[in-house]
This record gives sequence, structure tokens and C-alpha cells, in this order.
Amino acid sequence: MENQNYSVLIIMNEELQDMAINVTSNLSSCANNTILDYQMNLLPAFYAFIFIFGFIGNSLVISVLCLQRDMKTVASIYILNLAIADLLFLMTLPFWATYYALGLKWMFGAAMCKISSSLLTLNLFASIFFISCMSVDRYLAIVYPLRSQRRTLTQAVFVALIVWVLAVMSTLPTFYFRNVYYIKNLDVHACVMDFPKEEYSSWCVSMALLKITLGFCFPVTVILTCYSMIGLHLKSTKGSILNTKTRDRVLRIVTAIVVCFLICWLPFHVLTFLDVLTRMHIINDCRIQTFVEAAMPLSICLGFSNSCINPLLYCFVGNQFRENFRHVFNSIKLLQSTNSHQNSSKHGNDSKEPEPNGMYGNPIV
Repeated sequence: MENQNYSVLIIMNEELQDMAINVTSNLSSCANNTILDYQMNLLPAFYAFIFIFGFIGNSLVISVLCLQRDMKTVASIYILNLAIADLLFLMTLPFWATYYALGLKWMFGAAMCKISSSLLTLNLFASIFFISCMSVDRYLAIVYPLRSQRRTLTQAVFVALIVWVLAVMSTLPTFYFRNVYYIKNLDVHACVMDFPKEEYSSWCVSMALLKITLGFCFPVTVILTCYSMIGLHLKSTKGSILNTKTRDRVLRIVTAIVVCFLICWLPFHVLTFLDVLTRMHIINDCRIQTFVEAAMPLSICLGFSNSCINPLLYCFVGNQFRENFRHVFNSIKLLQSTNSHQNSSKHGNDSKEPEPNGMYGNPIV
């Protein structure tokens, strides 16, 4: 029974780490069996919650951005793609919630295992890449306002396509190695990273470092550099002729998105780095390994929650977004009211037409 619990923990933590590779080496000496139950109970419920609110929120964001012509700006192009990346990821959560609820039994086939896992990783890369683009765009708009006026929507769409290509390429290792693997002592077909056994730890470390460097450290460096330059510029040009109201509005929403992303994903990447150190035997402290194993599911839930927090930021931080959302909502209500009025008028006309013929059924005539 003890070995079975160890196996469940190993598989489960590998599942939780399609985006980070958890502590599984030396697990037999450091495993904490009390972790298993709370993970199994927490994840399905939390994934369902994130899916419902995130799906509704990002769908509304995409609808508003697509329907409102005056929101077709370079920044809105990046926000739209960020919402699309979140929505693609959210569509996989029902599969993962079911997976954990069934005790790590993957019942959706090998193809869906690869696709669902790849979309998780795709969201990790695409989200931070688009946030980096938004930060660079704010830097150009504020520091070089005249030159930035040459920016076009076509250029923004082209940049967005490049970002998607880079995100897809970064996801290819996950798509290649993810597979359904039969675990004999658990009698389940689990969706796991099927690395070569003789080089398993090396592959785990390589994948983790790829996500840390390309999916976090490098983009965050770009973001912090842009905001540092923006801060220095604003400090030295208090009397600028810039459109302060528009500048501050867009700057607030981009800043909120960046800060939220860092808060949600920083714990995950820190724990992933600690896992790399344990796999490389730089850290051999059993307490740290147990802490990483216990905290990783919570950090992943926190990271996933970023996809349903972003729409709230648009609503509460972006005044223009709220106004456009009201406009779209009122337009839909007006359209429904018009259709209802037209239908009632049509029914009224239809009911008046047969009246002259009604007398033919009257027995007195």
C-alpha cells in the first residue's frame, strides 16, 4: 500500500507538471503520504471553478473587443490574443478535472492527452509573450509618442502571429513526449511525460529550465526594463504634451495585467527551480523536497487562476472596456427588443388577415 501511494504521488506530480517537473527523484525517502488526499479533492473542484468563471469572462472580453470598432488598437490586439490563449487553455480544464476525480485515469485517448497538455504549456508561453508585447507597446507609445504613431494594426497582427509561432515551437517537446502510459500497480492509463527512462532526470531538468528561462526570466526581464524606462521618462517629463488621460488608462490596465501575472506565476517558477536543484543533487534536503511537493499543486492552481483574473482586471481597471461592454450589452438588448417588436407586429398582422374569412365558418351565414 505504501509503494502504491508513492506511485500515485509520482504520477500525479508529473501530471501537475506538464508545465513544471515536480520532485519525484528520491521520493521514496522523502514522500509525504498525507499530501495525496488533499490534492485529489482540491484540484477537480478548483479546476471546475476556474473553468466556469474564466470561460465566461474571456468569452465576454473577446466579444467586446471584436464587436467594438473603436477598440481596434495595437494594445487591444494583444489583449484579444491573450484572452484567446486563456480561453484555449480553459477548454482543457474539464478533462483534467475529470482525470483527477477518477484517480488519474485518463479516458480521453492519447491524442487528447497530447493536445490538452500542449494547450497548457502553450498558454504559459503565449501569455507571457503577449504581456511582453503589451509592455513594449506601452514603452514605445509613452517614450516615443510621435514615432509610435506609425504603428498599425497590420503590424500588431503580424507580431501576434510571430508570438503564436514561437509559443507553438516552445510547446513541441510537450506534444512529442506526452503520452498515455499504463501504470501496472495502479491499474490505470495515465497521461504522463514519457521521457526516455535512462535519461529521465536530464529531460526533466531541460524541460524545466526551458520553461523558467524562455517562459519567465527572459520575458520578465524585458517587461521590467520597459517599465523602468517608462518610469524614468515620466519622471523627467512631467510637463509632457502627451494625452495623459489616455496614456494613464492604458498604462494602468497593462500594469495590472503584468503585476497579476507575476503574482500568479512567480511561486510556480520558484518551486520549479527548486525542483531542478534537487534533481541535479545541488539540494538534498528532504524537507525542501517535501515542501516543493506539497506546495506545487497550490502554485499551479494559483497560476491557472490568472486566466480568470485577467477579465476582471479589464472590467475594474479599464474604464473604456466597461463603457464598451455596456454599449455592446445595450446593443444586444436593443436588437432583441427590435426583433421581438417585429415578431409581435408580424403576428398581429397575421391574426388580422384571416378575419374576413372567419365568417365562412359561422353557422348563421
